[in-house]
Amino acid sequence: MTAVQIAAGVRDGKFSALDVAKSFCKQIEKLEPKLHALLHYNHDAAIRDAKGSDQGTKGLRLAGVPIVVKDNICVDNQPLTCGSKILKGYRSTYSATAINRLIDEGAFIIGKSNLDEFAMGSSCEHSAYGPTHNPWDTARVPGGSSGGSAAAVAACYAPISLGSETGGSVRQPASLTGIVGIKPSYGRISRYGLVAFGSSLDQIGPFARTVEDAALALEIMSGPDDNDSTTLSAAPEAYVANLDKRDLKKFRVGYVPEHLGEGCDPAIRKSVESAIALLKSEGATIVELKLSDPGFSVATYYIVAPCEASSNLSRFDGIRYGPRKDGEDLLQLYMNTRGEGFGHEVKRRIMIGTFALSAGYQDAFYKKALKVRELTRREYAHAFEKCDVMVGPTSPNTAFKIGENVGDPLKMYLCDIYTIGANLAGIPAMSIPCGYDDAGLPIGLHIQAPMEGEMEMLQVAYGMEQRLKANRAPALAGV
Repeated sequence: MTAVQIAAGVRDGKFSALDVAKSFCKQIEKLEPKLHALLHYNHDAAIRDAKGSDQGTKGLRLAGVPIVVKDNICVDNQPLTCGSKILKGYRSTYSATAINRLIDEGAFIIGKSNLDEFAMGSSCEHSAYGPTHNPWDTARVPGGSSGGSAAAVAACYAPISLGSETGGSVRQPASLTGIVGIKPSYGRISRYGLVAFGSSLDQIGPFARTVEDAALALEIMSGPDDNDSTTLSAAPEAYVANLDKRDLKKFRVGYVPEHLGEGCDPAIRKSVESAIALLKSEGATIVELKLSDPGFSVATYYIVAPCEASSNLSRFDGIRYGPRKDGEDLLQLYMNTRGEGFGHEVKRRIMIGTFALSAGYQDAFYKKALKVRELTRREYAHAFEKCDVMVGPTSPNTAFKIGENVGDPLKMYLCDIYTIGANLAGIPAMSIPCGYDDAGLPIGLHIQAPMEGEMEMLQVAYGMEQRLKANRAPALAGV
């Protein structure tokens, strides 16, 4: 059942939140040994919280709906590891604003999900606690860094989960696991309670099996927050009520032909071209666009994000958080703690960022990257003068095998080649299922919109979802 259906059933008294919790707990306990999608799951706590959410469900939009939360988002008195040894044993002392807003609408947290350490990765293999497996093929990755959250929804652990996005970490795993994933406009959802990676890029975003469920979660979490000065001042829009209020024929839909060329898997190219043809047959105006080589966005991102990570992760020093590895002096304590606490990928990005910010290199790297980022933002704004939304592939490939790309960081970084631009520009973007390759692995359609253009993006996604009918669950889920 979808989140909308579950909430309606609980509100109407057809079943209780406790009934819902028992059902989803059974699914988790059956499949979790095969998937390792969760880092923290407590059956008794889930049952307790479900009983609590049964008290006064009238009018609550998520009454009795279980939520899986990426383990870099704070939930009061629950573990928070960010997939890293350096935070092993730490428990959050408060909940993120997004979490509070979901709970206020009747949801309860059923588990904290696995992720690439500190959200740095595209495969969910860089977790200190082991990789997550893709429900469509357990020998393959679910994408990253929010791979655990994506796998949890695909395997029906919960109808909604939360991930975080810095360069594609919601949309890419959504594509690889055949579900819906949304990165909102920068500032649409408060970052208060999200452990910082790249502060000018980070956003919390929902996963769901349907556009309607994802839109509902987005609507509830959105809005200004006094705890986050970067949130947008606009009040949340009624996304769910307006999903079907605009026909596809009324949209101008842009696409970049070069994104379907070299580097894009032929099965993905075929699936996305079919989606574009469907849009055209429905009366949408199709517009060819010209954007700079997405490789420029990748190069820019891998300067800006590591620089911000170098600064943000300096707080994890063994003094205030997590296990401490003592040394002869303070410097040795830092070196011992961070040397043992951080994994290879996190160390790599911290070193890249620290180097790019160092004396003599800041102008050559960081400041130049900021200039290219501004050009990217202007280029997207100019493109949206010609169209209402853009479509294309979410990922250049379907799910690859675990271990296949671990030794090639550049190949791993290029997994996000189509998604990074939206983060640099701050615009909303999402992935919806649009087909399957010859091996039966899911393919995602990428939909982007102008800043604060979530409503139009969701309307196109909803219209396409009704026609593509590609959001089925993997056989492993048993539904």
